[in-house]
Amino acid sequence: MKNLATGVAEPSRRGFLAGATGLIVAGLLPARRAFGRPSEFVQGVLSDVENAPFAPGAYIRIAPTQVPGDSGVTFILPNVEMGQGIYTGSVVLIAEELGIDPERVNLEAAPPDAAYILPELGTQATGGSTSTIFEWTTLREAGAAARVMLIQAAATRWNCPVTECEARQGQVVHTPSNRSFAFADLAEDAAKVPPPKDVPLKPARDWTLIGRPRHRLDSRAKIEGRPLFGIDIRVPDMKHATVAACPVLGGKVGEIDRDAALRVPGVKEVLTIDDAVCVVADHYWAAKKGLEALAVVWREGANASVDTAQIYRELHDGLSEPHPIVAHSQGDAAAVFDRAVSRFEAIYQQPLLAHSPMEPINCTIHVRPDGADVWVGTQVPLRARDSVANITGLPKENVHLHSQYIGGGFGRRLEHEYVTQAARFARQVPYPLQIVWSREEDLMRDRFRPAYVDHVRAGLDRQGGIQSMEFRIVGPAVVARWAPAGLSPNGFDNDLAGGILETPYTYPASRLDFVRREAPGVVTAWWRGVGGTRGLFVVESFIDELAQRANADPVAYRRALIHDHPRAREVLDLAAEKSGWGTPLPKGHGRGVSVQFLFKSYLATVVEVDMSAPGQIRIVRVTVAADCGQPVNPDQIRAQIEGGVIFGLGTALFNEITLKNGRVQENNFNLWRILRMNEAPRIDTHLVNSTEAPGGVGETGTAAAAPALANAIAAASGRRLRTLPLMPGVEAA
Repeated sequence: MKNLATGVAEPSRRGFLAGATGLIVAGLLPARRAFGRPSEFVQGVLSDVENAPFAPGAYIRIAPTQVPGDSGVTFILPNVEMGQGIYTGSVVLIAEELGIDPERVNLEAAPPDAAYILPELGTQATGGSTSTIFEWTTLREAGAAARVMLIQAAATRWNCPVTECEARQGQVVHTPSNRSFAFADLAEDAAKVPPPKDVPLKPARDWTLIGRPRHRLDSRAKIEGRPLFGIDIRVPDMKHATVAACPVLGGKVGEIDRDAALRVPGVKEVLTIDDAVCVVADHYWAAKKGLEALAVVWREGANASVDTAQIYRELHDGLSEPHPIVAHSQGDAAAVFDRAVSRFEAIYQQPLLAHSPMEPINCTIHVRPDGADVWVGTQVPLRARDSVANITGLPKENVHLHSQYIGGGFGRRLEHEYVTQAARFARQVPYPLQIVWSREEDLMRDRFRPAYVDHVRAGLDRQGGIQSMEFRIVGPAVVARWAPAGLSPNGFDNDLAGGILETPYTYPASRLDFVRREAPGVVTAWWRGVGGTRGLFVVESFIDELAQRANADPVAYRRALIHDHPRAREVLDLAAEKSGWGTPLPKGHGRGVSVQFLFKSYLATVVEVDMSAPGQIRIVRVTVAADCGQPVNPDQIRAQIEGGVIFGLGTALFNEITLKNGRVQENNFNLWRILRMNEAPRIDTHLVNSTEAPGGVGETGTAAAAPALANAIAAASGRRLRTLPLMPGVEAA
């Protein structure tokens, strides 16, 4: 059998089972596509691990090998790599316990399978800053179990106690005699060892990998352009295609000029489904020109009158809804508010947002009468595979999805409608079809971060201290569409509690109401940090306003609110110290602070801005103090926080998706502004030494950016901005 992406010969499933030699530590999974050794990053062998003897939750295969330099050790990784570095972090966790250099293992992406379903998410998924949280114990246990089995196999061969053996550098070593066996040489014997139970994990004092800075295993390969992203896939007889769906949600295809498109050199076919068209060609440029020549007339439907003003009007109307969902109530917050010495309230508004990953949406798919192959970057491989099976009528086991590197996810690829669309087109042709969305299609037909309006009010004592806090959130419930079983019994989307109920602050009385208002004309979806990102902007902006009313230092005011979270106090104090909080600033400069407990991690962030030049804002410096529990790779944590901060700053300053006549107006980067390289500030990240279980990191910096920036702008200019984006039309310096 050959790997269709590389032409490399591969053993069949039947052949692998017939050999029956090797140690497999895995779940009951179908065939999988290999990603290759980290130093090479080429797609390699297919393996089969059905009926495997041991399934600790993470997956290891060790087999005899005759390939020079190959350790015979393969890690099958449960989460997809999309720039966050999980292919390094996961390998470190397994390798630490197994006793092997991470550079010497082969990597495979886990296939779609129910064995990988995360109960917290209800499906097999990479997202929500959960990868390291969920992997921390299970991957180490998998490595430890395999280590014990290998040591037992070696001790049996040597007829010695297992206490005289240890695993290190891909070998089991008999310490008294210094004899050794490579893991691969022990694979057949180790497969016969009964799986151990309750394997003790290495104590932290014995770690040689966890907590140490490490370059990502794929860094060199990416610099040299060797890893395969979805858009890079090439298979024999493949045709290229691009698509256009009706720019108004719910609209249908009307008239098309099929002949004009077919006259474009290189165009082969024009395909249609109810709401979209697809032009197939020998190469992408021909497909793009053919799509332009197609001159589609759309039947736009009921949403053709939707505009942004209507969306915000419906959200603001929800503020007066008499019967909201009560998501949380502690004490009688309304009565405390009425009796308070002083009161303060504010309304905050946040826009629809696109994901705009650098790799546009794409999917390569070959549908045959007996099965289908799908090459795609997806955060939800199980859902993507099942959608192809549903469209084609094929049994699920006959649909083989090959997960590729993802050039940016941010929640966009937690959706799989583009795979469904690709399957609807691909079933019409006999050859493999690669569909690549244009940047315009990618932005205008995104599934957007929802717009929200929040009303917050506080009852205060004579010193400005908080006696009651009441929140009302008005907006969509993403989980109602994405995972309806995740809604609370009363209909509350618990993700929206992030940054509001999930907070380091304590209030004597509090209440959270939710009014669900689904935006017309768009589909809303997860976006980097969703609930925590939107909630933190509201809470940290409001806390800053309360500090100002109390004539209190913003850091000191926050510190007084933190009672039960000493880790939050520590990061707040560290960020204040490292940023020079309280020291004099030049005229026109200001500092803003935010503190958070999100994704089981604590962050405090200080942003310094310069607004001395008329009509410009310069972000001078960002200081972050983070306690994300035990670091697996400190370098990776810093990179994630820095990337998240830059992503969040640009979004907070400039970004809003707007609709006119049902159509998204922002269709490329000339209208969808991102922070440019020369505008990116210095970012200093300071990590707290922690022995707590790891928290998530990927979305924390994004969540911190908007509130800290808004507070800095208020300090520099005296203007409190409660609506995002903060400075539309203002140039960054």
